[in-house]
This record gives sequence, structure tokens and C-alpha cells, in this order.
Amino acid sequence: MTTARATTPSPTTPSPTTPSPTTPSPPTPGPAASVPSDGRPAVPPFAVITGAQVQHALRGREKDIVAVIENAYRLHGSGASVNPPSSFLRFPDRPTARIIALPASLGGDVQVEGVKWISSFPENVAASIPRASAVLILNDHTTGYPFACLESSIISATRTAASAAAAADWLSRDRPRPVRIGFFGAGLIARYIHTFLEGTGWSFDEIGVHDLAATSSAGFRLYLEQAGATGRVTVHCTAEELIRQSDLVVFATVAGAPHVVEPSWFAHRPLVLHVSLRDLAPQILLTATNIVDDVAHCLRAATSPHLTEQLTGNRDFLDGTLDDVMSGRVGVPAGRTAVFSPFGLGVLDLAVGKYVYDEVARAGELRTVDGFFHELRRYG
Repeated sequence: MTTARATTPSPTTPSPTTPSPTTPSPPTPGPAASVPSDGRPAVPPFAVITGAQVQHALRGREKDIVAVIENAYRLHGSGASVNPPSSFLRFPDRPTARIIALPASLGGDVQVEGVKWISSFPENVAASIPRASAVLILNDHTTGYPFACLESSIISATRTAASAAAAADWLSRDRPRPVRIGFFGAGLIARYIHTFLEGTGWSFDEIGVHDLAATSSAGFRLYLEQAGATGRVTVHCTAEELIRQSDLVVFATVAGAPHVVEPSWFAHRPLVLHVSLRDLAPQILLTATNIVDDVAHCLRAATSPHLTEQLTGNRDFLDGTLDDVMSGRVGVPAGRTAVFSPFGLGVLDLAVGKYVYDEVARAGELRTVDGFFHELRRYG
């Protein structure tokens, strides 16, 4: 491998109707945009970006990443994206395991295509290794050639947490700011969401934790204490206790079917970040304001919104998307429970992955693989 800066032209100027991200410096275009003097597009160098490089590029930049995610939502809402359904690879002999492919294309001021390939093997946890692993491939907008492979478990967790932080902000603007947060599920995603909430200015008087595994609750509590989290930390023995004592509830579990079925637990009308998508029974959603990231994507794969659609025979219970809320087309009244159910869009992975690529390129730390593409002449 060699380490070199990407050779790139000037950034593409967004159209007047395309919002730009509010990141501190302009984006760096993909390397394949370099065009030789004869005007023909060039094959890009292929870079490998490690997890350590990804983490270094993202650490401490929560506000910037939330701005990147919000920009991606706006581009997606304006039609400047392609985000087909995810493909699930499942295994008859390992029913809890799956590998998912999320292909996508993001236009506007980002201009990148790609695919995230992410596995979820819950039994890894018993072996003391993470449940999820992932890579992200970025493809050049001009030639279609892949120009980078990034370790993506960090990118995936980051885009999920940034999406949740953005939703918490926008959905709470017409209600009192929550000061009691409860985490239902105490794994890596919960940790990232807490980091992004604190990194974007949230503070809490109380932090509740509930997990079916006592070791996970204890580990998350230790993380909160070591991270200097604001607020008193309480491990709750029951789901009901956690929900009733939280103004902001974060569901970050691996549940495959709804397990929270009692609407009265939400009588205090909390804000709910339903990140894991399959925790809430339809009767909960039918009493709430429901916001999703993308209607078509969320109403599939036996998610709670999908089950609610099947039960009711319609989509009337959905109030809109996060982009609708950000644009002012949809309001979120304080007098109802508000639930954000994000399916997780591939365009968000592309946006964060491109941000990481740009930061690594700016630092002159791209590690390219010499000769990765071999057959580069059509007729030899």
C-alpha cells in the first residue's frame, strides 16, 4: 500500500435549491473525478481506510456529523438520491444471524454511490466480540469504479446515533426539553447515541438503563460513569419502570418482534427514539405521533410500523418523515407521545463515509493499493 493525497478537482457547486452541509470545511470530491488532459475520465486509485482512521476522523465531531446527516436527509427528501430496499442474507441453520446489503446513491453536493455490507451475529456477544461488523464501499460518481473500502461498523453506529440525535432535537422543539433519558438496550448503539446527545449539547438530570442482560446494564453504567455523564444513573429492573420514569426513551435492542405492548406506560407522552424498530406493539404507535426516515423503507421487514400498517390496512398513523419535520411541513405536538422509527438509510452511510474519506484525504493519510485494478484497457 502507499499513502498519498487524493488528486481531485474543485468541488461541485450545489444548485440553489440544494442545501449544503454545515460542516467546517467544504467537501473534497472523490478521486475519480480527476480527468486527464484528453478529457476522458480516469480510473481512481483504490484506498483502504481502517477502523482506527475512521474513528480518528469522527471523534469529537458530533455536531459536524449531525449536520452531515441532516443534509443527507434533505437531499433524500428532495429526490437527490437513490435508496433501494436493503437485501437480507439469512441462514436457516443460524436464524438469529443476518448480513444486510444497503446500496445507495447520494447526489447534491456529495456525489457518491456505494454499498454497506453489514453483518449481525448476536451470538458473537457470548464470545466477547461485537455483534456487528461491516465494510462500506464508495463508488465514483463518474466512472462507477470503487475508490475506497472503509471499516464501517463505526460509520454505521455513528450515522445511527447522529440520526437519533437529530431526531431528538427536531422532535422536541415544540415540547419541554427532556431531562430524564432512558436506554432500553445497553449495547454499542446506546453508547454512541449517548455520546452524540452529549456532544450536541444535551444534558440530563437522570439516566435510566434497562437491559435483559445484567452484565450489559452494568457495563453501560460503568461507561457512563467513566465518561463523566451528567445526571444520576439508575439501572431499572423492569421495562415499565424505565419508560414511566423517562421523558426521552431510546430503544436500542435486537428484538425481532414487539415486546412493549401497554400504551398506559406512555401516559406521560415521552419522546421515543425507536432505533431498533421492532420493540413497540401497534397499539403503542396508534396513540402516538409517528415520524420515520423513509415511509416505503420503514413499512417492510416486519417492523413495528409495518405491523401497524398490516393491522389497520392503511398508513394514516404515519405523520411524516424527519425531513418533513425539519422543513416545517409536519409539526410534532407536545400533547402526544412522539415516536421516531428510522429504518436506517444507505444514503446516511454514504454521507458519513464520504465525510471520513474527505478528512483522511485532507490529512494526506490515504492508503492506496497499487495495481488494485488490473485490466484497464478494453482490448488488452
